[in-house]
Amino acid sequence: MKNLLLDILNNIVKHPDEIKIIESNEEKNVIFEIYANSEDVGQIIGKDGRTIKSINILLNAAKKDPDKKFILKVIR
Repeated sequence: MKNLLLDILNNIVKHPDEIKIIESNEEKNVIFEIYANSEDVGQIIGKDGRTIKSINILLNAAKKDPDKKFILKVIR
């Protein structure tokens, strides 16, 4: 899932070499902390959070374990 997220983000941002993703587990949640260039944060989040919500929907649709939930956090 981390690779899928990285592929999606690399196609959205202007500085794909600066994208860094840290994955952690918390009970049944998988948390992805996304570190990006400050210019790219707006692109990742999108207007009213639509882009990041869409990415989250894609990840949750592609998951194999129905009990897991993905949480995305964008950090400047």
